[in-house]
Amino acid sequence: MAAIPRSLLVVSAHAGDFVWRAGGAIAAAANRGERAVVVCLSFGERGESASQWLQGRSLDEIKGIRRTEAEAAASALGAEIEFLDLGDYPLRESPQALAALVDVYRRVQPDVVLTHPLADPYNGDHPAAARMALEARVLAQAIGVANSDGTLPAKDEIIGAPPVFFFEPHQSEQSDFKPDVLLDITDAFPRKRAAMECLPAQKHMWSYYTDLAIRRGVQVKRNAGPNLGLAHETMGEAYVRYYPQVTDVLA
Repeated sequence: MAAIPRSLLVVSAHAGDFVWRAGGAIAAAANRGERAVVVCLSFGERGESASQWLQGRSLDEIKGIRRTEAEAAASALGAEIEFLDLGDYPLRESPQALAALVDVYRRVQPDVVLTHPLADPYNGDHPAAARMALEARVLAQAIGVANSDGTLPAKDEIIGAPPVFFFEPHQSEQSDFKPDVLLDITDAFPRKRAAMECLPAQKHMWSYYTDLAIRRGVQVKRNAGPNLGLAHETMGEAYVRYYPQVTDVLA
């Protein structure tokens, strides 16, 4: 019997967040033949679509544009994508939102979860997404917690305890983001760059996140130790691990 490929679940507050912050990790997983699933809690239609509002577009038109862009970006990364359309600015936590997210966890059965950190003074939607991602992860482990349709889950729908990694916020220092995991995304970066270019309304972010990948790549090299043969053009992403690592070998 063929082994079930590992799966990565990314919980993104808005339709572009997953690209800037975790595109390298997503593309790297896809390059390894793993399943990568992005769930966007909102389209970012109100808070991150100023150019569309200034052009006089309607709310439904803006949602459609953001959906199309996000779908193209996910395709460039090699990921599946779905949208819960919970609204943004503000993104509100609710029992219904949690139930929908629990369904996603049980359907995807993630081996790893990526989401926003719990602090971001510039955008309350991001911590709200993180809180929902963490709570839904716990609820999805409980066989007594019903699915959104009211039925109790089957035994094989219950998830395990996937590690959760917080990806880097836009202004790390102000969010007290102190990474303890540095990910080498050198081989995956071309796919991340292609995904970024699927988001033309935020073109100013392309160079910002390319430069950030270069800086984190320098840290990857420095923390990997000397003379390991890492390419000079190493690119990186930074993460914080939320739960303890379980291992029988320290490395």
